[in-house]
Amino acid sequence: MALSNTSESGIITSRELRKAGVTARYTAKLCGPGGPWRRLMPGVILLRDAAPTRLQLLQAAVARFGPDVVVTGADALRARGVDCPVTREVHLLVPEYRRVPAEPGMLPRRTTRMPPPTLIDGVPFAPPARAALDLARLELDPSRIDELITLPLYWGLCTLDELSEELDSGNRRGSAAVRAALRRVDPEETYAHGLAQKVLSGCPLPSPSWNTTLCDRRGRPIGTADAWWDDIGMAWQFRAPKQGAANFHPLALTATGTVLVRCTIDQMRKVPLEVAAELVRAFAEAARTPRPKVRTIGRIDAA
Repeated sequence: MALSNTSESGIITSRELRKAGVTARYTAKLCGPGGPWRRLMPGVILLRDAAPTRLQLLQAAVARFGPDVVVTGADALRARGVDCPVTREVHLLVPEYRRVPAEPGMLPRRTTRMPPPTLIDGVPFAPPARAALDLARLELDPSRIDELITLPLYWGLCTLDELSEELDSGNRRGSAAVRAALRRVDPEETYAHGLAQKVLSGCPLPSPSWNTTLCDRRGRPIGTADAWWDDIGMAWQFRAPKQGAANFHPLALTATGTVLVRCTIDQMRKVPLEVAAELVRAFAEAARTPRPKVRTIGRIDAA
């Protein structure tokens, strides 16, 4: 039995199995109790008896509903590296003329505005702005909407103008809360983080934590890091101090042995390669020296 069309993920359709000479009866047997395969959806088989990964589930959804559907929402953002929680259901965009059957775990939405997809791991994903807006429209909590709407900005995947244009192009019904959230966005904050993400995307460095307050051994705050590599004790500062915020002198950090890289938002925008090179150089320096005796408080801002 040759299954030359089988994808690397182990997802295959009943039609492909029949073309490979596997009868429907034999497929049913292999997917039955104690069998080595698992039927995920009608006409879609996983060639192993195990719970599917999220990627396998997405690939199965495309196999089930056809190549003209587009995955949006959290999955489309996560596919581009955004650290946001996965949703219980797979959010799908379907052409308005299509009729799709109800399927557990799937959330198909018919639309006249099918976005141009980006293919990642064999799955067509919606653009970041569309994905974030589709995700935010499902949310009722205003604070959560505020968080979701900034995700593609925060990770440098689109601009505020692109988000606004996408929102204006869509159906206005049910979008009042999302529009209000978009008006509350701090463009400087999200823009800075987006630029920083783009700089790091070209660096062979591990992911840092974000917006971290650094303390001495007694727990007294001595500085802040817009990005922080805890294992080696390296800090990166690129935001200008905000009026009224606690402003720490950089010497307080460097006196502890912390390797500190400082730049401006303008430098990240105009000379990102130079900023990236400086980060790599500083990381190598920090890796060669003992970790400074500092502690961290605050949060890891991944969303």
